Amino acid sequence: MGGCTPSKNATESATEPAAKAASAPSNLPQDEVVEKILKIRASNPGNLMAKMFDPDYYNGLGEEEKKALIQCCRSGIENADSGMGCYAMQPADYDRFKPFFSKVIAGYHSVAEDATHTNNWDLTGVAGLPEDGKLDLEALGLPALSMRVRVGRNLADFPLPGAMSKDDRVNLEKKMCEAFDKLKAMPEYGGGYNSLTPDHPDHINDEQYQQLVKDHIMFKDMAADPYLATAGIASDWPYGRGCYVSEDRGFIIWVGEEDHLRIMCMKKGTMLNEVFDRLKTALDVVNNIEGLAFAMSKDYGVVTSCPTNLGTGMRASVHIGLPNLTSDGTDAKAKEVCKPLGLSVRGIGGEHTPIGEGGVCDISPRARFHITEAEIITALYNGIKALKTEEDKA
Repeated sequence: MGGCTPSKNATESATEPAAKAASAPSNLPQDEVVEKILKIRASNPGNLMAKMFDPDYYNGLGEEEKKALIQCCRSGIENADSGMGCYAMQPADYDRFKPFFSKVIAGYHSVAEDATHTNNWDLTGVAGLPEDGKLDLEALGLPALSMRVRVGRNLADFPLPGAMSKDDRVNLEKKMCEAFDKLKAMPEYGGGYNSLTPDHPDHINDEQYQQLVKDHIMFKDMAADPYLATAGIASDWPYGRGCYVSEDRGFIIWVGEEDHLRIMCMKKGTMLNEVFDRLKTALDVVNNIEGLAFAMSKDYGVVTSCPTNLGTGMRASVHIGLPNLTSDGTDAKAKEVCKPLGLSVRGIGGEHTPIGEGGVCDISPRARFHITEAEIITALYNGIKALKTEEDKA
């Protein structure tokens, strides 16, 4: 999925990639930009941006719209090996450039071009839900596992991360800190905020930051990731970046990564309902804070920077040991088994990271769009059930 899912191994300075992001292709003559995209289409057929780019549609746009669309496509133009190759830059881009994005969305999510999305967290009546409504992994014969559910969210009154200025990033963080003050005052959350912005009241030093990264609580420096850098998403690092962590470390909000916010709940246990329900409750608390409104599309649901996350913006996962399916030291067999089950396999440190000791893999449903939140968490439960059967047979 190169182009929307960074390697997570970024540790270098932001200077060089950010400078690259600020230059071409937006400064190229229009005919040269189109020519470059068509060449990428021929050389890299997996680049969805290039595959779905329609020169006739582009040429029919006004000058400002042409510039805006090319900005959305910049990551895929500068990184021909991108799997997606485009990011939205403004909350309205999916609707504004629907003739382009509808094709990209259909191509990635395997839906019709006129497909729309409905958000629904209610488990009632979801196909495959156990009769008692409990998504209990213990009932599948599994021990307590690391469970995590996260959603991406963007605030409606700011540009998306790829188009934000340094001031935008700092002001968004400042606005979110008002919300964090309210969470800190609530006994069920408490905790505190950790900012990477120099001179911020809650600033943490590099040693503290690296410890949070090591603990899988904070995201890594994005600056060396070429996809995020050329999209403008990694610009101005570390300004406007940080994370809120609840007292029990089970509820976390990232600020300033690929989306304005990544809101997540995690717990070691067997009841998937617990992390799912806690996230929904916390999400409602944040969304109901005065002055905070999440960016939504009438047709596409939750607005995210990358089209891969559009719709729910949700990823539900567990870390599960698959020693038989990973007996060769790789996750190749696990991926082969998981693909027809609609599941994605990652290393325990995220995408492009190795599997853990004992063959521990991160397993999640692949679907984000044209599926409800309730269906995703149920799909995770049933996917794990089927995967366990395959693991026991291997």
